[in-house]
Amino acid sequence: MAAVVSKVISVFFEYDTPRIVHIKSKKVGIINRFLQLCIIGYVIGYAIIFKKGYQDFDNVQGAVTTKLKGVAQTHNLTNNTNGRIWDVADYVVPPQENNAFFVITNLIITDEQKIGICEEDIRIPGANCTSDPKVCKENEPLLAGDGFMTGKCINSSRDKGFQTCEVKAWCPTEDGSLKAPDPPALRIAENFTVFIKNSIEFPKFNVKRRNILGYDDDNELRNCRFKKDHAKYQFCPIFVLKDIAEYSGVDFAHLAYKGGVIQIIINWDCNIDYNVEDCIPEYSFRRLDSDEDILSKGYNFRYAHYYKDQTGVETRTLYKAYGIKFIVTLQGKAGKFSVVPLIINIGSGLAILSVATILCDIMVLYILKAKYLYRDKKYLQVEGDDAYKPEEKQYLLSKSSSHTDLQNCKVNCSEYFQLEIFYSKLRVL
Repeated sequence: MAAVVSKVISVFFEYDTPRIVHIKSKKVGIINRFLQLCIIGYVIGYAIIFKKGYQDFDNVQGAVTTKLKGVAQTHNLTNNTNGRIWDVADYVVPPQENNAFFVITNLIITDEQKIGICEEDIRIPGANCTSDPKVCKENEPLLAGDGFMTGKCINSSRDKGFQTCEVKAWCPTEDGSLKAPDPPALRIAENFTVFIKNSIEFPKFNVKRRNILGYDDDNELRNCRFKKDHAKYQFCPIFVLKDIAEYSGVDFAHLAYKGGVIQIIINWDCNIDYNVEDCIPEYSFRRLDSDEDILSKGYNFRYAHYYKDQTGVETRTLYKAYGIKFIVTLQGKAGKFSVVPLIINIGSGLAILSVATILCDIMVLYILKAKYLYRDKKYLQVEGDDAYKPEEKQYLLSKSSSHTDLQNCKVNCSEYFQLEIFYSKLRVL
């Protein structure tokens, strides 16, 4: 234990300084220059040129607004045989969202609902009382259903031979056996258009841009449609919904049946060292949900339209709306030449060059055949006059107690005499 403590203490009285050993070896020289060349190539080619390590960067900031256009007509979705006209105020729910919009493509409508007492849909968990009428507990809600139970178990008018709990709710309750229309009720929505207006800024460089490029009058802008590979129409901010679906790799009619989620990405990657007019947006599209989902597939929600009938009773129309959620994502950055990041990258590159020395040292000292020769030349131990030597000093004191012990010294005589000479010099000084 004392030896360990002495060793630890001795560390505080030591100093290491690098020793330069010039090794003349073709093998080691080639490896060293190759590693240095690789590191220099990485720093200059990748870190500075490819990753633009000579530029300062700023992330894009901006706002996105959307405006849809289109009209649809549906038939046989309700008891009204005259059909219904759907405009943008009807099929865009809610009217405005932050960086997103929803378009209804399919519907299940429960018309003319009024507060009253009626049967619960038997497919609601806890509503089927065919085998046990006691499940219908008075004044308790069916949380997954439509209302509060009255305590009665009644015959189902929708599913013959079954019984269901009676509830106080908006009646008639939604029929769970109904399926979404196929083809979709608003399949014509594929022809709808959306105007995406985007204004961005790079505050650090005081650069402002918008995605309306190359159009000088409203009429020309109004009639353009985005085409991804077209020289001019790739900058048109008006998109056809069917085209967006196709660019996402999905069929619009298939997507419209159950709904889904599509992301529209507006990417601004700009090099401010060149003309600011070359700072232009790039659009990309992808579907976020999966068509392979088995449970809870697609995208839908419910909302209601309230009104009063001819007798003044509050009435509503319940919509189970399937549709496509479009999420608009703004991303990008701008770069401009700056001395500071360039110096930082050059300094980092010089520091990384030491890796070549480390790898070569490992090879020279532990791998090559002449490793023992190189190791002997690499490390040199120098002991100063005031070096900390706890073990030798203890040995000297123990041996100096008797002069006759010197005659019996067999192993450590040379060490003893060296120490005697050392301490004699100290006494003289």
